[in-house]
Amino acid sequence: MCRLLAYLGSPVSLESLLYNHEHSLINQSYQPQEMVSGTVNADGFGVGWYHAQKDTEPFTYKSTVPIWNDVNLPSLSRYIESSCVVSYVRSATAGQALDLSNCQPFQRERLSFIHNGKIDKFRQTLYRPIRSQLSDEIYQWVNGTTDSEHIFALLLNELESNPGKSLEQAMHLTLLKLKDLVERHKTNTLANLVVSDGNRLVASRFSTEPPSASLYWLQNDATFPNSVIIASEPLFKGNWNSFPENSILSVGEDCDIRIEQI
Repeated sequence: MCRLLAYLGSPVSLESLLYNHEHSLINQSYQPQEMVSGTVNADGFGVGWYHAQKDTEPFTYKSTVPIWNDVNLPSLSRYIESSCVVSYVRSATAGQALDLSNCQPFQRERLSFIHNGKIDKFRQTLYRPIRSQLSDEIYQWVNGTTDSEHIFALLLNELESNPGKSLEQAMHLTLLKLKDLVERHKTNTLANLVVSDGNRLVASRFSTEPPSASLYWLQNDATFPNSVIIASEPLFKGNWNSFPENSILSVGEDCDIRIEQI
C-alpha cells in the first residue's frame, strides 16, 4: 500500500504541499495512520508536476530511496511551483522490484497517474489477462512490472480506443473492466487512482472487497484557497471529506467537484 497526494488550484510550492504540515506526505511515509496493510512507505517515492505557465508535458522526480532520505527534494521543493501536482510514497507489494521503472507517477504524453492499492497475486492472476487487453502500442509502452502500471495501461487503452471519451468516462470504463477481470479470475483489487492532464484531476476510491483504502478531498481551505487537495490521509486539521465507497471524483479547471458512483 502507498500514500497519495494530488493538488489542483492556484500555483503553490512543492514544499508547501509535501513538507509544511503536521501530517504531511513526508510524515505519512514513516508514520501513516490509515494503512490497510504495511507500516511504513519506505520503498521509494515520486512527484509529478506541470509548468505553472507553459502548456507542456509533466515533469517527474522519482527515487527508490525513502522520501525522508532524499537529499535533493527539500531544495527542489522550495524552488518548484505548480498549479497541478501528483505525488506518492511507496510501500511495495511483496515480490515487486525496487526499481525506477516501478516508481510512480507513471506518465504518458500529458497524463500523470498514481495508484494506491493492489491486485491480489497479480502475477498469477491478472498479469496476462490485462496485457491481452492492450493494443500493441500500449503493450510496448509498459516498462515495469507493477499492477499499478498495468491499470494505467488499461486506462490508456480505453482512451486510445475511444478518442472522444473524457478522463472520467475512461476511468469508469477501466474500473468496470478491472472488476470484470477480477471476478473472472477469482481475485480482488483495491484501486484508489488519480489521473491528471494538468488541467483537471480524476480520482477513484474503489474496491472489489470493501472496505476500500482511505481517500479524502479538501476544497478551498484557508491554507490553500482556490484549490482542491486529494490525499490518502488528511495533511492537517480541516474540512476533509471522505470519498464514498466505489466512487469517482473529478475536479475541473475552476476547481468544481463532481462525484459519481461506479
